[in-house]
Amino acid sequence: MTLNRLELDFFRNYLHAEAAFSTGVNVILGENAQGKTNLLEAVAYLSGAGSHRARYDRELIQFGVDHAFLKGEVFSRERNFVLEAKLHRGARRDLFSNGVRLKRSAELGEVFNTILFCPEDLSLIRSGAAERRGFLDDAICQLRPKYAAAVAEYRKLYEEKTRILRDWEEKPSLLDTLDDFNLRMAQVGAVIIRYRAHFVRRLAQMTPPIQADFSGGRETLSLRYETVSTVTDPEAGSKDILEELLQHQQSHRQAELDARQCLSGPHKDDLVVEIDGKSAKQYASQGQTRTAALSLKLACRELFREDTGEWPVLLLDDVLSELDTRRQSFVLERIDGGQVFISCCEEDKGIPNSGKRFLVKDGKLG
Repeated sequence: MTLNRLELDFFRNYLHAEAAFSTGVNVILGENAQGKTNLLEAVAYLSGAGSHRARYDRELIQFGVDHAFLKGEVFSRERNFVLEAKLHRGARRDLFSNGVRLKRSAELGEVFNTILFCPEDLSLIRSGAAERRGFLDDAICQLRPKYAAAVAEYRKLYEEKTRILRDWEEKPSLLDTLDDFNLRMAQVGAVIIRYRAHFVRRLAQMTPPIQADFSGGRETLSLRYETVSTVTDPEAGSKDILEELLQHQQSHRQAELDARQCLSGPHKDDLVVEIDGKSAKQYASQGQTRTAALSLKLACRELFREDTGEWPVLLLDDVLSELDTRRQSFVLERIDGGQVFISCCEEDKGIPNSGKRFLVKDGKLG
């Protein structure tokens, strides 16, 4: 799986850019605030129509204009694809694959997969559960379109139920619809929990060996999936999980009404990361945090290859400068195979000698 060519118009600080890439390593050089991260963000956008730095598409459109355009020529599944994204300020985006309009953003993931690691990913270990749920959702959505649809539906249901709980005292008639929302949220939630549980089980097998290699065998990493307390087996059938979710909802019904918040469901799930039996969130050092987050991403990359038969495109944004020489060498050895984009400053010592090089300056790619 490779991105052979990329074209951008009015995306972030790029007025216009075109580039043809190596199928191996691509080194994106430049000083800070010149557009290196924006370029990797554009590549990642073509795999799921989402950004790790922007909540809304309008944030990706250059100031002073109303539209932005991304086009990628991709080789995947032994075929050539042209993926396009047209972003509009104040209107829904348009996504295309080989000229055919896509109904769902998840359809991009059926063609093109990326794994992005950036400095902000330290929050995977240090921040709250929402960051780790986002990591799981981003990965699974690329691999499983049905999961992406379930997540999208659950978010809408959650927002509507939150409005009901917030306003029910002023508008008691809203409670007439609460049971319907609870049932549908439990049905969709059961699907989400089952997908997450299966994914975490596989991730828990692939991540520890990478962390052990990173640490020279001195550290043992483990992963555990935490979901709704009444769910006894998150890998069970959806019908079994549904009954347990309904049970949890019922026991929390009055508490939700009193708190005016949605307290029950997979929107509170967590991926627990431990190093040597201790919570990485609480006790990991800066170095352990960085390598644990990177180990998760590299394990995810291997899982993608296992599922699709192809390496996803790996995007490493300013990673090497944060690692010591030994860990830099480990990363470069570990990413052998597949297409890789590495952004770094020109003076970084860990820059690979092989591969194609690009210099970014003031939103221009040379």
